[in-house]
Amino acid sequence: MLTTKHVFGKLVSVEIKFSRHAKRRLQLYKIPTGIIIEVLEEKELASGNQAIVKNVEGFKYPLKIVLAIENDIITVITSYPLKKGRK
Repeated sequence: MLTTKHVFGKLVSVEIKFSRHAKRRLQLYKIPTGIIIEVLEEKELASGNQAIVKNVEGFKYPLKIVLAIENDIITVITSYPLKKGRK
């Protein structure tokens, strides 16, 4: 899946990949991939591993998205709703 994104202050084309684990978590928690992509498009991202916590409409708890960025490829490692009391 290709998208354009601001990385290091430049508009670049990046590829978004989902690990097998991430695909299973998205299916388990009924999280549409479109929501993950929207959250990633809103953020300024730098290389390396990162975690994003964001309140998303339609979910009782905030979503946590863990990803790795390397060579204009964003790999979503996992994503899940945070449990009550953890923020």
